[in-house]
Amino acid sequence: MKKVFTIGRYFRKKFGEDVYKVPLNIQGFTCPNIDGTVAKGGCTFCLNESFSPNLAKPSKKFYLNPKSNENPLLEKQLEQVRIQYSATSKRLAGKYGVKKFLAYFQSFTNTYAPIDTLKALYEEALRQPGCIGLSIGTRSDSVTDEVLDYLVELSQKYEIWIEYGIQSIYDETLEKINRGHDSENVKRWIERSKSKGLNVCGHVIFGLPDENEKMMLDTVRESIKWGIDSIKIHPLYVVKNTALAVDYIKGKFEPIDEDTYIKLLVESIKMLPSNISIQRVTAGIGDDSLLAPEWCRNKHKQMKHIRAALKDEGYIY
Repeated sequence: MKKVFTIGRYFRKKFGEDVYKVPLNIQGFTCPNIDGTVAKGGCTFCLNESFSPNLAKPSKKFYLNPKSNENPLLEKQLEQVRIQYSATSKRLAGKYGVKKFLAYFQSFTNTYAPIDTLKALYEEALRQPGCIGLSIGTRSDSVTDEVLDYLVELSQKYEIWIEYGIQSIYDETLEKINRGHDSENVKRWIERSKSKGLNVCGHVIFGLPDENEKMMLDTVRESIKWGIDSIKIHPLYVVKNTALAVDYIKGKFEPIDEDTYIKLLVESIKMLPSNISIQRVTAGIGDDSLLAPEWCRNKHKQMKHIRAALKDEGYIY
């Protein structure tokens, strides 16, 4: 049996012990396709203020962008870093005995702010106990050479990852989901990040509107060619208060079924070179915000089916 090269195995090989990510959700961050810079409303699957009354609209709250002249939220943001990191790292340490962590700037676009704000937040995270590095989720249209060069500086001392949402290599798909940029933009910035020596993780979604199986696998193949070091793959699921939910209710969108998803996932894992790790193989949500597909409600059951399918192909996850 061949072991799947997971990010956990990557970390154990590099550091000799487990390293866990600590997700951080920092107030004041948004995306350029939410604030109107490149589009409005955000990606069609994204829960945001355009569709949810529970999220304040930009007119009522302060949101950062790279041209912001001030950041009145900075002290509060730094406190959020400390509080969230402390709570989650202590829980993981108590449950799994983990001593090393990556601060994972996860929600929204975490390079979409002035460089001074980014430096303050990233460096505050790196000062936290047991933090050995950063993983920064972002969009390819929201990075600059200045930001990348700063991350390269940090990478001389810390484990630094930048995570780009690829989603699909097909521009017609990116238009349908209101992504706000084309695939060439993603390719250019992934290759630029790699040319500077950064670790890059690419996010890919299976089951995007009107995509067939070949298109989904093509996205994985091209992502590999672009030089990614790691990949996250998950199914597109529908949550309430999104543009995608409207299409689903009107019968304009049908989610991917579990058997097809797992088949494509297994094929993707089989095509990954030995140096590319995988960080995520599925996703879902277990509360009443999920509309479809129903199989995305139980992640434990998903993982059981995925492990079984991989075992049938000679892989241990």
